Amino acid sequence: MEDKSIVYLVGAGPGDPSLFTLKGLRCLERADVVVYDRLVCEYLLTFCRNDAELVYVGKETDHHTLTQDRINQVLVDRALQGKIVCRLKGGDPFMFGRGGEEAACLAAAGIDYEIVPGVTAAVAVPAYAGIPVTHREYAAALTIATGHRRRGEEAGLCPGLNINEGTAVFLMGFENLAAIRDDLLVKGWREDTPAALIYWGTRAEQQTVTGTLDNLQDRARTAGIGPPSVLVVGRVVELRQKLSWRERMPLFGKRILITRAPHQAHEFAQQVLDLGGEPQCLPVLELAPPEDLAPLDRALEQLGDYQWVIFTSANGVSFFIKRMQERGIDIRSLRGQLAALGPATAQALTRHGLQIVFTPDEYRAEALLDGLLGLITPGSRVLLPRAAEARNVLPEGLRSAGVRVDVTPVYRTLPGGARYKQVLQEALAQGQLDYLTFTSSSTVRYFQALFDEKELAGLLGRARVACIGPVTASTAAAMGIRVDLVASSYTTTGLLEAIISEIQNSN
Repeated sequence: MEDKSIVYLVGAGPGDPSLFTLKGLRCLERADVVVYDRLVCEYLLTFCRNDAELVYVGKETDHHTLTQDRINQVLVDRALQGKIVCRLKGGDPFMFGRGGEEAACLAAAGIDYEIVPGVTAAVAVPAYAGIPVTHREYAAALTIATGHRRRGEEAGLCPGLNINEGTAVFLMGFENLAAIRDDLLVKGWREDTPAALIYWGTRAEQQTVTGTLDNLQDRARTAGIGPPSVLVVGRVVELRQKLSWRERMPLFGKRILITRAPHQAHEFAQQVLDLGGEPQCLPVLELAPPEDLAPLDRALEQLGDYQWVIFTSANGVSFFIKRMQERGIDIRSLRGQLAALGPATAQALTRHGLQIVFTPDEYRAEALLDGLLGLITPGSRVLLPRAAEARNVLPEGLRSAGVRVDVTPVYRTLPGGARYKQVLQEALAQGQLDYLTFTSSSTVRYFQALFDEKELAGLLGRARVACIGPVTASTAAAMGIRVDLVASSYTTTGLLEAIISEIQNSN
C-alpha cells in the first residue's frame, strides 16, 4: 500500500526515550515532517528519516515558540501538502497535552489522523522517584489535575480527597504551587500531608524534593528547582524512602554524548539507558560503500585463494558480507583462516557462523600484527577488507614480514551530524552534557570539523571527554581536544566502565 497523507498525534512519554512506544517509533520513522515539543527527549529525533523536516514548537512559561493556533495550522498545512506528519508531544497527547484541540482542528479540515497514546508523566514521573501513585495501604484513589489554568481562572480546582483516601498529582505543578497548597488546605487536606516535587522526571536532570504541604515550597526554593515539575500529594510520598531506585543506577543524572554512526549510536545509547543515563546522539559521520566497488569485487572472485582474511571492525564485516550477498557468493567461499580485531568484530563474524582463529588480547592494530606474525607464514596471501581511511600499521607490518597483502576498502566514512549541531551547541552551552565520547579517530575528526576553533573551545565547558582507546585519544590530543578518560578495554562497554569508575571515585 502507498503511504498517504496523515497526521499522527504521538505521545513521546515523560522523557526517558526507552519509555517510547513501539507504535510511536514506527510513526516517527515513517514521517516526512516531525513537529515536536520542548519536553521531548532529543535522542528520539535520531530515529527520524535523514530527509525528514524537523519543526520545533516548544513552549515554556511565558514563552511560546508558536501559539497553539499556529501549531494547528502547521499540522494542517503539511498534511494538505501530502505529507506524513508526526506530532510528537511529551507524555500523552490527551493528558493535558492539548491533543484534543489538535485532533478537532484536523477533523474540521477533513484530514486523516491517528492518536498514539504515550506513557503519562502523571504516573511515570512519580514511579521514577520511587513513589507509587496508588498503594493498597496508602491510597485507593488517584486524581490527576493540571497546575496551569487559562488566564483569569483561579489556580485552585483541586481534588477534594481526604488524606486517607487517595493521591493527588498535578502536572506542571510548580508555578502555582502556593495556590494549589492553599486550595487543598481549604478542602480539608492537612498541612502535614506528605508532598513531593519531581523536577524533569525520568530525564538526566531528575531531582526530587519531599516535604509536606506546609514546607514543600520553601524546600523547593532551597533546592533551586523549578518547572517542569510534577507535584505529588498524599501518603504514598512516604514510600519514596523505601522504594527510591532510579538514583541508585550507576549513570543516574548523567547525559552522555554519542558521536558514532547512527546504527551504532543506537546500540551504544541502549547501553547508556540500561545503566540509568541519558544518551544524546550527534552522529558526526555516516558510513557508505566505497566509491569504486571493483577492487572488492575482484577480491571476492578470488576468495578461495586467500589463506587469511583479517577483519578490523564490525562495520567491515557488515559491508563485506552484504556485498557477498549482493553478488550471490556463497559464504562457504570464505575458506581462509579468519582473524578479528576486538570482540565486536568477532561477534559480527560468528553471527554468520564463521569461526575465528585469532583475536588479540589488546584491541589495537599493533597487537593484532604481533599475534599474526607468529601465525602467518611468509608468502601467504592475505585479504584485509577495511575502511578506506584506516591506518596502515597492519598491512605495512605484514608486508615487511614477506606476506602478500591485498588491502580492499569495503566502506568509507562521510561527514554527518549537521542537522543536530544546533541542539548540541545549546546542550553544551547550558552545561547539559556530562561526557563526550569518541569511539574512533574518525569521530574525533568529524566532530571537530563541525566547529571552528573558538566555538570548540567554548563548547567543551564542564563536559568530560572520554575516548575508547589510546589511538582515538592520541587523535583528539593532536587536534587540541582535552582528553580526560581513556578506556582500558577498547569497547563501548569498557568506555562506560571507565566513566562509571570515575563517577564512583568522585562521590
